[in-house]
Amino acid sequence: MHRPSLLLSDAMSELSDKVRRGCPQEKRLPPRPGATQRPIAFLDRDGVVNADRGYVHMIEDFEWMPSAIEAIKYLNALGYTVAVVTNQSGIGRGLYGEAEFMFLTLWMLQEVQNAGGTIDVVYYCPHHPESTDPEYLAACRARKPGPGMLERADEEFLMDKHRSFLLGNRDSDIGAALAFGIAGHLYEDGDLLEAVRRIVEG
Repeated sequence: MHRPSLLLSDAMSELSDKVRRGCPQEKRLPPRPGATQRPIAFLDRDGVVNADRGYVHMIEDFEWMPSAIEAIKYLNALGYTVAVVTNQSGIGRGLYGEAEFMFLTLWMLQEVQNAGGTIDVVYYCPHHPESTDPEYLAACRARKPGPGMLERADEEFLMDKHRSFLLGNRDSDIGAALAFGIAGHLYEDGDLLEAVRRIVEG
């Protein structure tokens, strides 16, 4: 498989600590000193933050969903921690590597930051139960509908679980939310900001 040379800008490199595997065997980071309890808005990536075109891993294939960045900024303003939680089985299937995923993800974070918003963390699971690569062959608890990525966020952030929610476009997203014990909401296209407002404002 062709692996292009991916050069990160300084600004993108500074965001790299926000992107990590959400798998159980990975080292947890403690909450930041002085952090306060906040609700977490978990957002699926493909089909919620960006259009689901199938294994999106290049900038030219990335298309923001309508008002996606505005929805993130709205959640920021309300004091939510914004966490993207994404199955990345394309890595386990050998369709692209973690370097390609990281490059696209850091670009995505920078685009949000340039617009005045913040994605606090991106958790991903690269595993697949039928991978031919031993590194990625696993029935991982972090792979949705497993709750592993949400459990990791609970350990790394001071979560107000009662007000937290997950917004996804697949039954596996809702399954992860239910397994973790928070509200799960199905997004079926349309304006993302309006979808988020309906959840938050009831």
